[in-house]
Amino acid sequence: MPLVGCVGALLLVGQAAGQLPEIRYGTEVPQEVKLIYERGLEYLARTQQPDGSWAGGQQGGGITGMCLMAFLAHGEDPNFGRYRLEIQRAVRNIIESQNASTGYIPNSMYHHGFAMLALSEAYGAVDDTLLWDGEGGRNQRSIGEALELAVRCALTAQKKNRYGAWRYSPTTTDADTSVSGAVLVGLLAARNAGIEIPDENIDKALGYFQSMTSGSGTVGYSGSASAGQSMARSSIAALVFAVGKRREWPQYAATSKYIAGNLGHQEGGHPFYFEYYVAQALFQSDFEAWTKWKRENTARLRTMQQEDGSITGSYGPAYATSMSLLSLALDYRLLPIYER
Repeated sequence: MPLVGCVGALLLVGQAAGQLPEIRYGTEVPQEVKLIYERGLEYLARTQQPDGSWAGGQQGGGITGMCLMAFLAHGEDPNFGRYRLEIQRAVRNIIESQNASTGYIPNSMYHHGFAMLALSEAYGAVDDTLLWDGEGGRNQRSIGEALELAVRCALTAQKKNRYGAWRYSPTTTDADTSVSGAVLVGLLAARNAGIEIPDENIDKALGYFQSMTSGSGTVGYSGSASAGQSMARSSIAALVFAVGKRREWPQYAATSKYIAGNLGHQEGGHPFYFEYYVAQALFQSDFEAWTKWKRENTARLRTMQQEDGSITGSYGPAYATSMSLLSLALDYRLLPIYER
C-alpha cells in the first residue's frame, strides 16, 4: 500500500493562478521510469548489509539515508510492504550510528544532513513500535527523538560557524554551499515534519546562500560568490530558496534562470550529485524545463543501469543507484520534501 503524498498548493513562479493538476499530482509514471526504479530498488534490497548499511565505496549515515529515501520515495509501505525490513534496518542503522550525546550522524556533516533528511521523511511514516521489535541494538530511540537530536547538532554547529552555515565537521568555523545545502535541506524537511526550528536559524542559513549567489545565478563554493560556476551549486541554491519560501528573492530568479538556460549541461566530476539536485531545483522553478530534462535523464540512466539493477559511480553503486533513483522520484510526487 503506497504512502500518502501531501502535495502542496504553492503558486507557480510568475503566475497568479494555482497549479495545474499535472504539476500538483503528476500524471501516470512513465514505464521507463518504473522499470529503472524497480530494478534499482531490487538491487538495493539485495545488497543491503545485515546491519542496515550498504557496502562498497563510501559509507555512512548519508549513504544509508539516500538508500532509505529511495524506498520511501517509491511509496513503499515501511511497516507492512515488501521492503519493510530493508526500510526498518536502514532507519535502525542511522539511529544506532548517531552519537547519543551530540546527535551527530557520521561520517561528516554531508552524511549528517542527508541522514537528517531521511529521518524527516521517515518520521510519521515508519511505526516506532515495529522498528525495534525483537532487536537488541544499541542507542535505541524513536525516530522523533533521533531527529530532534540531529537537528540540535546542526543548530549547535551553525551557532559556532561564523557564516551561520556548515562545513565537513560540526566544529568547523568556515562554510561551503555544498555541505550547507545538505544540512539546510535536512533542517527544512525536519521543520516540515513538525520539529521546532527557530526562524532565525533558517534565515541565517538562507542569508548565507544569498551572499554566495551572483547576479548571473552562479553560486560560489566557499568564501565568496565569485568562486566559480557550478550547475550543482546553483541547483542547490535554487532548491533551498524555493523550499525555504524565498521565491521572491532576485537570487532565486537568477539561479532558476541559470539552470533552466543550461539544460544540456553534462556534469563531469559528480554527475549523480548534480542530477539529484538539478531534478528538484527544476521541478520547483520551471515545470516545462524539468519535463524536458527528465526525459533526457531517464534515457541516460536507462543506458547506464547494469543487468543487476545497479548504476556504478566513483562513490560506489549504492550511492550512484540511490541518487539516480531519487533524480527520477519526482514523477511519483510522494515525499513531503518533493512538494511544490
